[in-house]
Amino acid sequence: MSIVAQLSEARKRMGMTQAALAEAAGLSRMTVQRIESGDIDPRLSSLLEMGRVLGLEALAVPAALRPELEAFVRAGGRLLGQPAGAGAPPSVVDAIGRQHDGDRG
Repeated sequence: MSIVAQLSEARKRMGMTQAALAEAAGLSRMTVQRIESGDIDPRLSSLLEMGRVLGLEALAVPAALRPELEAFVRAGGRLLGQPAGAGAPPSVVDAIGRQHDGDRG
């Protein structure tokens, strides 16, 4: 799901109008509407400010770790430090450690 789609979904879940989001983020309602509809390619600063208002934070994640991180988030953090075993998903901690060790090599 795109960043814009996630922001729009979060806004709707919170019951916030585009106008309310725009005001809180220091943007025009038209800008929020055009971002959500895909009519403009938004500035990163606009997306970050919209996210801040919605209680979301952007995080740069290595592409190789994205599937594990998404599984971790979907599981509510229950996979953190889980020992390996039959049917157990890979531990996010182990994957991050392997990625970090690979960056040092």
